[in-house]
Amino acid sequence: MSRPWLILLVITCSILMQACKPVTSLSDGIPSLPGQPSVSFGHYSGYITVGDHPPRALFYYFVEAETSPASKPLVLWLNGGPGCSSLGYGAFIEHGPFKVKGGGLVKNEYSWNKVANLLYLESPVGVGFSYSTDRSFYKGINDNVAAQDNLVFLLRWFAKYPQYKGRDFFIAGESYAGHYVPELARLIFKSKVEINLKGIAIGNPLLDYEVDMNMPTTYYWSHGIISDRSELLFQKVCNLTRLLGEIRSKALTSECVYVALKVAKELNDTNAIDQYDILADLCLTSGQSKLNIFYKMLTSGHSLPSSLASEDLINYQSLLDTKDPCEEQDVIKYFNRKDVQNALHAKLVGVGHWNTCSDDIIENYRFEDRYISMIPVLGELAKSGLRVLVYSGDLDAVIPFLGTRTMVDALATKVLKLKTTLSYRAWFTSKQVAGYTQEYGKLAFATIRGASHTAPATQPERSLQLFTSFLKGKSLPSKA
Repeated sequence: MSRPWLILLVITCSILMQACKPVTSLSDGIPSLPGQPSVSFGHYSGYITVGDHPPRALFYYFVEAETSPASKPLVLWLNGGPGCSSLGYGAFIEHGPFKVKGGGLVKNEYSWNKVANLLYLESPVGVGFSYSTDRSFYKGINDNVAAQDNLVFLLRWFAKYPQYKGRDFFIAGESYAGHYVPELARLIFKSKVEINLKGIAIGNPLLDYEVDMNMPTTYYWSHGIISDRSELLFQKVCNLTRLLGEIRSKALTSECVYVALKVAKELNDTNAIDQYDILADLCLTSGQSKLNIFYKMLTSGHSLPSSLASEDLINYQSLLDTKDPCEEQDVIKYFNRKDVQNALHAKLVGVGHWNTCSDDIIENYRFEDRYISMIPVLGELAKSGLRVLVYSGDLDAVIPFLGTRTMVDALATKVLKLKTTLSYRAWFTSKQVAGYTQEYGKLAFATIRGASHTAPATQPERSLQLFTSFLKGKSLPSKA
């Protein structure tokens, strides 16, 4: 005797089970990466087309939460540069589930996917595996293009992964993502799209060029790297903003030449210090330096004038010159392997190899956008009711906490007239001081003690605690 009701029940249950799976985009699923340890969560990667004129696509790497991904929030992570990879830095050096070691992968015990679903995006096009079929498009890259493409990416990604529509959504990033993150958040609000944005978090962010670019010398001075005399000259006679402005306009004055060479002589050994992490040892076998990249970002392709083209030129560049840690070199080697690219469904378009940062973007990104202060944008977002966290690794000399802390406090107390809901105090992990924090309602600032520019890479436990507290809307733990 047939039982059609039973057949119907089986079919219905099957459909419901498929609908309840955490992810439906099976074509982008990664069975396993080369050298990967076994894990219980899914991870996915691939391309989302974001434009047709010219054709261009952004590459993503998506990691489900270790447990209960259906109930945990979704976090988009953006690295800065502009021009550096969220896959290379964020996912595989900082807070993703794996670290590259010995040609394979090991588990990261402090991965942020313990508390969230993580979406790493290589943005803008031209970074990492993301591409435009017309390389001339890179010459027009700017903050607006990046924000628009990132929003298109999100809308199409949610269409591909519909389970995450309506999920609590956060955007986080570091460095030049101090622009990317608030600008994307503002665009989401202005566009009135259906994205359940709850908050943003930005680490060691470039917020205001005039303030941030003149803090490094004060930081060097406070750590005994330059003398009292040099710090006074830099602040009173020719600071970095004026110096770089004169270089770009080819109108270098004798005052700035004198100050640059004076400071450079004291910084002659700074190429032996990682200025993203002043206490770190260097990888002595690596090639291009991270601060060389930072130098390119600042000068935006403008060459130094002949008045500095002497043996002391290299001393001036040592203001912004250091070598990469070896971990970064291991990551570069790993993602240039063909078997790894195949597993990621990735391809190289218009470039010979994958790199952590793209010279095309670093050298062509619209320089003027760096001068746009993000403080008013943060103010808009804070007034809208978003949770806003600004944090700083306190060993970063490139964008030191000194300026960031001052700017956040001024925004909160002088502009927004917010009350201090948590006075400046220490916060703790494992019974140790993990940093310092202050809160103004939903706007908060925190330092991470002993952390670099890429804080989760150097202080993973403390960074995970900060991230967890942020997602839960809780204050960082006190000693009690």
